[in-house]
Amino acid sequence: MSGGYLEVVRTAGALRVFVPALVGRLSFAMVTLVLLFAVQQSTDSFAVAGAATGAFGLANVIASPYRARFVDRRGQRFALNSLAIAFAAGLSGIAVLTAQSEPPVGVLVGLAAVVGLFPPPLGASMRVLWGSITEPGALRTKAYSVDAVCEELLFTTGPLIAAAVVGAASPSVGLFATALVALVGTLGMTSSPLSRGHGAVTTSPRNSSRPLRQSGFVAVLIALLGVGVTLGTVEVVAPAVADSQGSVGLAGILLAAFAAGSAVGGLLYGQRTWRSSLVKRLLISSTLMTVLCALLATLGSVVVLGFGLIAVGFFLAPSLVTGYLLADDITAVEVRTEASSWINTAVNAGAAVAAVIVGFTVDAGDPRLGFLVGAGMALTLVLAASVPLLRSTTPVPVKDQLRSA
Repeated sequence: MSGGYLEVVRTAGALRVFVPALVGRLSFAMVTLVLLFAVQQSTDSFAVAGAATGAFGLANVIASPYRARFVDRRGQRFALNSLAIAFAAGLSGIAVLTAQSEPPVGVLVGLAAVVGLFPPPLGASMRVLWGSITEPGALRTKAYSVDAVCEELLFTTGPLIAAAVVGAASPSVGLFATALVALVGTLGMTSSPLSRGHGAVTTSPRNSSRPLRQSGFVAVLIALLGVGVTLGTVEVVAPAVADSQGSVGLAGILLAAFAAGSAVGGLLYGQRTWRSSLVKRLLISSTLMTVLCALLATLGSVVVLGFGLIAVGFFLAPSLVTGYLLADDITAVEVRTEASSWINTAVNAGAAVAAVIVGFTVDAGDPRLGFLVGAGMALTLVLAASVPLLRSTTPVPVKDQLRSA
């Protein structure tokens, strides 16, 4: 690790809170797969399993800003621990149900939706802590880059760990293991001095300070919605191409190439000292990501496609890091967890939309056409965001807005 990144992890208290936060976030990389297998095995239906994971994912996206607001309002220790306990209890309940023969389908899907309301926002909360121990500028960019790269690695290894647990034991055991990982990681994070220091606020933030009310914030979310569309396109089309080649295992290799590109891009992005504005960086990285995604449709060789996915992934982590930095610039400290959570919500929503629309395209013909459809949608969103963002070169930080009001 370079000197710059060593400076980040050596910051007082950083490792004590970051390591358990990563452990807790590993559960989010495991949960979808173990939930899918648990419901499928108990009901003998992939349709029901898909409904359960879909209900979980939809509830997670809808509730995400409200969970983050809860953390901002009540403090990390109380809010994150409460959410983690509810999340772990819900997963354990599904584990008990799926261990039975012929569990009620409606109850399974409903419980999956309820559990989706409670995953603790450890990523957004950790970024708030990074922001509290680093100054704006190069060091904070490095901190967010380390965070984004580690998250990419978690979502690469998490499904492998989940599959290993399910294979060695059972899907129900996998659900219990996921619940335990979430609980242990969250409790470890919130027991740290840094996390304990982010307690409940004495007064509620004014409605005028909410992230969505800040100038430029919605436009940032629209651009990141486009990034999410590109992400979702890759996650659908790459496995479809692998399947058309008669190799399911190839899907993992292609997606790993995409994740590796993101990790490298995030590390290099954090190492560089940037002179351009955050807005320009977001628009350039997201535009290049979508254009390269469209070019993937022209690649016939699977080997070349793998390298192409590395190139597309190269701009994913930088786009996310820039989004987090913009959220910091635009919003007030007391709503920072909510702001960071909105960034993730935009990306996840874009990926979900792409999964549906691009999925129909893949079923209708050549899977590679999905890259064109997804890239077209993503580029439209990025261009729509560029108009309000470039109108004012950089959004005015909320603290300056309030000072001049």
